Amino acid sequence: MYYVLISLFILTCLILSLVILLQQGRGGDIASAFGGSSSQAAFGARSGATLLTKATSIAAAVFMILALALSIMGQRGTSSILSGTPAPPPAAKPAALPAPGPAAAPSTAPAPAPTK
Repeated sequence: MYYVLISLFILTCLILSLVILLQQGRGGDIASAFGGSSSQAAFGARSGATLLTKATSIAAAVFMILALALSIMGQRGTSSILSGTPAPPPAAKPAALPAPGPAAAPSTAPAPAPTK
């Protein structure tokens, strides 16, 4: 589901960029600021919403909804294959060896013979 939303989000971003770039300017460029050209939107009647304006509004709304949904899903964290398995038990520590005692003097007596 997460990857489907990311794919839709990227597609929406591309469509929104394309629709915005296809729109004609409203006449607020630098030339109209200095009186260099007649402005389309100076004091004239505003034309109705065109298809590109409606597409921009819809794409912007979808963009915001998908961004919100992806941010909510991202806070939960992604699941992992290992998330359902218990952690391995800790490694057992080797038993401590007794400390060596005082060195015993080597015995010079022969070993006793086994009895029958």
